[in-house]
Formats: sequence, C-alpha cells, structure tokens
Amino acid sequence: MKHRGRRLGMAVLTASLVGVGLQASSHREAPGITKTPKLDGSDFYMFSSYEAGRTGFVTLLANYLPLQDAYGGPNFFTLDPDAVYEIHVDNNGDAKEDLTFQFRFKNSPKNLSLNIGGKNVPVPLVNIGPIGPGAFDTSALNVIESYTVSMIRGDRRTGDRQAITNASTGAARFIKPADRIGDKSFVGPYSSYADQHIYPINIPGCAAGGRVFVGQRREGFVVNLAETFDLVNDNPLGARDSRVNSLADKNVTTLALDVPASCLTRPNQPVIGGWTTTSSVTKDDNEDEDGDGGRGGLRYKQVSRLGNPLVNEVVIGLKDKDTFNASEPKDDAQFANYVTNPSLPALLQALFGVTPPTTPRSDLVAVFLTGVTGLNMPPAVRPAEMLRLNTAIAPKPASAQGSLGVLEGDLAGFPNGRRPGDDVVDIALRAEMGVLLPAAQAPSGSLPYTDGALVNATIGYTMDGLPTSDVAYRLFRDAFPYLQTPVSGSPAPTHP
Repeated sequence: MKHRGRRLGMAVLTASLVGVGLQASSHREAPGITKTPKLDGSDFYMFSSYEAGRTGFVTLLANYLPLQDAYGGPNFFTLDPDAVYEIHVDNNGDAKEDLTFQFRFKNSPKNLSLNIGGKNVPVPLVNIGPIGPGAFDTSALNVIESYTVSMIRGDRRTGDRQAITNASTGAARFIKPADRIGDKSFVGPYSSYADQHIYPINIPGCAAGGRVFVGQRREGFVVNLAETFDLVNDNPLGARDSRVNSLADKNVTTLALDVPASCLTRPNQPVIGGWTTTSSVTKDDNEDEDGDGGRGGLRYKQVSRLGNPLVNEVVIGLKDKDTFNASEPKDDAQFANYVTNPSLPALLQALFGVTPPTTPRSDLVAVFLTGVTGLNMPPAVRPAEMLRLNTAIAPKPASAQGSLGVLEGDLAGFPNGRRPGDDVVDIALRAEMGVLLPAAQAPSGSLPYTDGALVNATIGYTMDGLPTSDVAYRLFRDAFPYLQTPVSGSPAPTHP
C-alpha cells in the first residue's frame, strides 16, 4: 500500500504540474493577470502545521503580488482595496467551496506634510521617520494598510458571512505591517516588528482559536528560472544544487491563516481541498444583485485562481488561460484535454534526446482531478483541480521533511497538501517524464530530473541565488507564518 501511495502521489504531481520548468509557480501566468499584478496569486500552500505545539492545526498560505524588488518604492506593495482575496475550502469532495476566508483591504493615507518656507507641503514618501517597534507605532507612516477577514459558509457570494475578530481585542480590523522599506526606516529588527502583526483570532463556529498574518515575506518558491525560460538552458540530469535560485532576491505578500483542522473538516472526513482566488469588485448601481450572486449591488469578476502550483501557466493553453483564472473547480472538465497530451516531454526530447512517455496519458486524468486513493481522495469525489490535504496524516518537523514529498515516502508532503519546503519543480519534472509508468511506456522515466535549484525546509539562498546552510539566509521558519522575513534593499541587499 505504501508503494502504491508513492506511485499514485507522483501521478498527481505529474498531472497537476504538466509542463513544469517553463515558469515559476503562477507568476504572470495569463495575459489578463499581467494587467493587475496586485491580484496575481503566485503560490498556495496548505499543510498540517508543524510548528511545535500546533498539532491539530492546518496552515493556509496564499501568496500575491509576486516578483517584488526590495527597493521597489516609493509606494511599495499595498494590496488592492477594490478586490477580494479569498481562500476556499471544499470539505465534502463536491468541487464547491464549503468555507471561504475573504480578505478585504483598506489604505488610509495620512497626507503627512513638512513645513517648507511657511507652507505645509505633503511628502512624497510612505514614511517620514522610523516605524515601530510595535504594530501601532505608526506616527511616521504615511499610509496605513489594514484589512478585515470574513468567514463565509456555503457559496462565497450568497452564503452565511461572519467577521473573524482579534481574540485579544475583539476588533474586526487588523493592521498590516509596512513593507521592508529599508532598515533605517524601522526601530529595531524588521522581523520583530513584523511578528507584532501575528494576531490570535476567533473564528465563528469554531471552538478553538487560530492566527492570522498578512504581510511581506521573502519569496519561498525556488526555481532556476532564467535558464529554464531559455529553452531549458541547463542540465535537467545534473545535480540538484548545481544552479541558482533566480528568485532569491525577491519578496512576495502573504495571506496566512493557522486554523484548527476540526474547523475545516467534516466529521469522519479528514480530507479537504483548497484553492485561492482574487476578484475585482465594482459597484453596480443598476442592480440589487449581480450575475455572480453578489450582494448589495456589487459585481465580482474573478481574475486569478490557484490550487496546485504551475497548472495555469504550463498546463492550460494560451487561449484558455484567462478562462481558467475565471473558472471554478466544479467546471474543470472543460480543461481535461490539456492533461492527456503534455508538451514538456516532447520539448525535452528535442533538446536532450531523452525518450518521452507514450501518449495519451489517460492514466493521469483521474489522479489529476480526484486525489490519491488511500492518501487524499475524498469519498464520492467530483473531479476538480485543487490542492488536497488529508489532515489525519501527522506532520513532520522541518528537519525530518523529505523535499520530494510522497516520491521519497514522506506522505505529509506534496501532493498531500503542499509545504514551503517541498521541491515541486523537481518532483514534477520526474513525474512528467513518467517515473510512475512501466519502462515500456516511459523509457527515460527513472532519470533524476531537476532544474538544479534545491529547496527544502532547512537550507536557504544568498542574494546571488546560491544555496547556503547559513541559518540567517533560510527561506523558511519553523513557525507561523513559515515564510521568512523579507529581503531588505537598504543599506545592502541582505536578508537578516
């Protein structure tokens, strides 16, 4: 059974990451989303929490606004107040959301001014002095970004909506930390300031509390991006740590929740599915309720969707990428053809002379859409693309995690959810070339394919993208929100 679980797990990876190696996760994956980078969902993680003392919790991380340069001022990287950012959970396998965590943002400018020759002149910067060390030490901050989180049970637009509140204060609005402008702009270490914005929360209908954090983090996705774009201009059969991580100097904005598993699952059903979306929101004065089922004359237009990594950018054809971003899992049958005849094996054949698996890859369709029998497939499942997690499988501490997940026997890793340290690129390359198939169908399937950029929970990268064991440069923490303190652009491009 254990061997079968590994093989089926790899098949899930193959299907959900067909064509990996052509882009980093879901960064700029569709023509439409390039117009609205603030709504661009880049990575989604869902895993049983492995922080000490958090047994029985599930962590949900949704990353947005990718490819942030540390020096990207003066406005830096606020999220869009005219949008909803949502994390959806399906806990009965019907491909429809049963729970939605909806984030709404507000930017409050203070219009700070300086007296210049007797006249008060507004400053052009987001701060006029050091910020912190506490979350409410904002007198020098020119724009305060805050957010609310709602729990919606049932349909995301018409279901029962209740506010998630701060368990310490009862407030329904949370402050987001300012991005890491530079180290002169903060009192004390930025890491300490940012951690002041991890809030305990009360979740309606949930006996135990959780935690929330929204803020800038160091990019945790690892890929040799530049050479891969250039017709896979590296050696896919080389060493796993032989190439740079192209995203080592980038930041991202993370929406993070730590929720009791019992609040997400149904009785006697430990498997959940999850995905994240963004939708622009506009006022429709001519309608009481729009066609998307919105309330109060609001019109919602979904523009980003992400469950498993790499699906839209390298599985879905160019003409359907925006359609996929606007779609819901219950309608995924329309995209099934993109799974059966993947193009990456043929590309690798042309470039490196390896032998691709035979097509059509009908063996991939069921596992792509349903989860793995005996691992994370819910009963009576409706086929749909989403990240699936069996919350009954115990997590492993960071030091014991296998970066190849199920492929190396770590059933707490990808595709049973996704942890930050899971090397989804290498896993997908090996699966894509048919590691699960008999040799007659995939003669090159057992080769150790890699993009060369190594990722796991215990190593990190210097700013030039080279791997290091220096704990100061680690990409991940062992505790919520798991992704590391963002890179600073001043006084030098360092991580600590």
